[in-house]
Amino acid sequence: MEDIVVKRVTLIDIDQLQKIGRLTFYETFSAYNTEENMRKYLVEGFANEKLTAELNNPNSEFYFAISDQNVVGYLKLNVGPSQTELQDDKALEIERIYVIKEYYGKKVGQLLYEKAIQVAIHKKVDYVWLGVWKENQRALNFYKKNGFVAFDKHIFKLGNDEQTDIMMKLLLNNRKEK
Repeated sequence: MEDIVVKRVTLIDIDQLQKIGRLTFYETFSAYNTEENMRKYLVEGFANEKLTAELNNPNSEFYFAISDQNVVGYLKLNVGPSQTELQDDKALEIERIYVIKEYYGKKVGQLLYEKAIQVAIHKKVDYVWLGVWKENQRALNFYKKNGFVAFDKHIFKLGNDEQTDIMMKLLLNNRKEK
């Protein structure tokens, strides 16, 4: 397997973040959504102003997965008031783990996930949580395999389409920093 490096994203990486964000979101969801809703989300969700604010937010962190100097996936984490739902000081949210399609099955998602757990342990939170679209079986299986359990649902709006996300959590009680 190729060596994959996980690196913290900074403001100078904004163009790469915008590119990987739009590409992976499109690859993952375009088959299930209208062209209009996808276009609207890709423009607004990955606008320079929005990404700049997120990158400058001390309660959010982004990481790239890099293979042969190419960004092949990314991770977004939130703590405290930056969490999209719970905003529990004892929790860390994995808001996004996305990998480009050609790297599916190459453990890139697992590496990004392990980075999220390292950050959570370092921040001494009690649990990690996330939301996964109920139709995204691949992601649901991935998180279940990693020990997450469903605990609630919430609505994610993609354009004018309301979609249900399954909220899942993983308790960290006994894990120690490596």
